[in-house]
Amino acid sequence: MSQPLNLVFCGTPRFAVPSLEKLVEAGFPVRLVVTQTDKPRGRGLELTASPVKQRAIELGLPISQPEKIKNNEQFRNQLAELRPDAVIVVGYGRIIPQWMIDLPPLGNINLHASLLPKYRGAAPVQWAIASGETVTGNTTMRIDTGLDTGDILLQQELAIEPHETAVTLAPRLAVAGADLLLETLRGLPAGKVQPRKQDDAESSLAPILKKEDGRIDFHRPAQEISNRLRGFQPWPGAFTSFRGKNLNVWAAKSIDRQVLGQTSEAEMFVQEQSLIVVCGRDTALELIEVQPEGKKRIAARDFIHGYHPEGEKLGL
Repeated sequence: MSQPLNLVFCGTPRFAVPSLEKLVEAGFPVRLVVTQTDKPRGRGLELTASPVKQRAIELGLPISQPEKIKNNEQFRNQLAELRPDAVIVVGYGRIIPQWMIDLPPLGNINLHASLLPKYRGAAPVQWAIASGETVTGNTTMRIDTGLDTGDILLQQELAIEPHETAVTLAPRLAVAGADLLLETLRGLPAGKVQPRKQDDAESSLAPILKKEDGRIDFHRPAQEISNRLRGFQPWPGAFTSFRGKNLNVWAAKSIDRQVLGQTSEAEMFVQEQSLIVVCGRDTALELIEVQPEGKKRIAARDFIHGYHPEGEKLGL
């Protein structure tokens, strides 16, 4: 590459920050950073800039925050005047319109936190863990009009540790993905990166999370419940009900114990100061840390001493 590519960077969340930093550090001219509008946050609902905007300000980069992009002539003209070689999209959070896809010679290049075509959608990190995967990774791809269906450019694998949560995995993917993005941008103009089609038959979806996804279904096997608890951090978490009130479960693990005929699903029993819940397929889940509604987070042992829940059922 005789001359650095002129880039426009579109991103919003913390996941996108390492990619922006790597591009600047490597000497790529980032002509514009596009991010979502400031959002009200906290108790005071003060307008807060996105993590990408905050970092772009620190790096001295020009910023645009259009409320819409599909039919925004002003924004379209702004990008056309910049004449970017590529538009980089990392967690921007808006659908990229066709005019923007067609604008740069190298296309709109997206960093996606899964091994596409697996886990297409808004929450690939969370659903990979929740589905019990032991390996995930990153994909750079060319955006098309579908949902994460564009041609794959490069991929890298990362192991998911046994007790890892989405909170710990996402930053690791973000840092590794920044390097993959850099490798893609260096190899693509030189013809060292060859796009390849995705196999739609191998695809799976990772839809945006809903509050109800965090509700524990004790008909599921214990390991599946444990995986979902790890994956759905920090939101929607994992919760059930106890004595008619909400009970958040902050930590739990599947245990190697057969409970066939001993109790029924969602029923709790105490064994050696451990709080065990019966789950689907005669499996057992040990609750480690819980939070009764309106109370602080407590260890399961303290919950046992305070509530004496032996024989009661969760979810009622």
